[in-house]
Amino acid sequence: MTTSNWLLPEHLSDILPAEARRIEELRRAMLDLYRNCGFELVAPPLVEYTESLFVGNSHDLTLQTNKLVDQLSGRTMGVRADMTSQVARIDAHLLNREGVARLCYCGSVLHARPSGLLADRELLQIGAEIYGYAGYEADLQVIELALESLALAGVKDPSLDLNHPGVSRALIEAAGMQDQAAEVLSLLKEKDVPGLRQLLDAAKGVPDNIATALIRLPSLYGNAQVLDEAASVLPDLPGIRAALQALRTLVEALQVSAVGIDLADVKGYDYHSGVSFAIFGAGWPEAIVRGGRYDSAATSFGRARAATGFSLDLRKVSAGLAPAEPSRAVRAPWLAEPALTAKIRQLRQEGHVVVQFFPGTTQSIDEFVFDRELVCDNGQWVLKSTN
Repeated sequence: MTTSNWLLPEHLSDILPAEARRIEELRRAMLDLYRNCGFELVAPPLVEYTESLFVGNSHDLTLQTNKLVDQLSGRTMGVRADMTSQVARIDAHLLNREGVARLCYCGSVLHARPSGLLADRELLQIGAEIYGYAGYEADLQVIELALESLALAGVKDPSLDLNHPGVSRALIEAAGMQDQAAEVLSLLKEKDVPGLRQLLDAAKGVPDNIATALIRLPSLYGNAQVLDEAASVLPDLPGIRAALQALRTLVEALQVSAVGIDLADVKGYDYHSGVSFAIFGAGWPEAIVRGGRYDSAATSFGRARAATGFSLDLRKVSAGLAPAEPSRAVRAPWLAEPALTAKIRQLRQEGHVVVQFFPGTTQSIDEFVFDRELVCDNGQWVLKSTN
């Protein structure tokens, strides 16, 4: 046995008791919230064929998926790096319902590479999706549900950023730069204006007003007034007009004070079909929640469905909160006495944590603080403070 056999692969980590308990409590609370809002829980498999895992998703997700060969069929399988396409498959192929379907989920996903220097490769992804309704009301509900999820977790003063890929998509198409879309999007995401100028100067046949609009796009971020500015400085293309109107309708319906617009936030460009959003919080270096509309995701499953939703990583949310506090607990002796056993059972049914100490032992438990103990007083087992 080597001295390093306890080491884990890079960017994978164990979760210790207090933190694990908090994550589990968050999972239960959020799933209860979603159920109370009419969302039904589904549980897709951890591994499935890559053809269905990659449907409707971006090239980035393909690179993030760990692949293996199925020993039964010889086909390539993937360990899911995201659960959204799995839920879309369930809605389109297995449930095959008419009208609106609300589904929620929670499970582990594995990334081939970490998304950042401090990121884990294993995430506990939880989310909610609405299928079969194209109106803004569905986008509004998933955003409000995402914000309520963070409120449950204790995230203070979250900020919401909105975008619509229709703006950048319309400009790229008008520029005739579909073959260079990946490069344009990368520069937009980095807000690299000099790089954009250089790329557009090298391109041939890009109309001056379209080139000017692409260069202006990285500066179009801020509060809701950016929508008015964008309408005045961007060309009046149908795709831009529709995207700005969708954003304006949603902003007017949201009861949120901190709403930002960033028209150069092109994450999910090849996946989102409508309004997309990200939610940030103080103490987290990147977005805690991402979501948006992805109406074309289920097309390859044989059934195009309007779809919108969000997801977040419970491990990331918990890691950004203050350290998890240990639970209050009751210390009890280990005795074969019916009255003691009955009292312990009663306390546990009432929700108290009761730990019986084995004879002649001490307890090494970081998760609990023993502030009370069960003692026998005049033949009755009663709780007394240990302070």
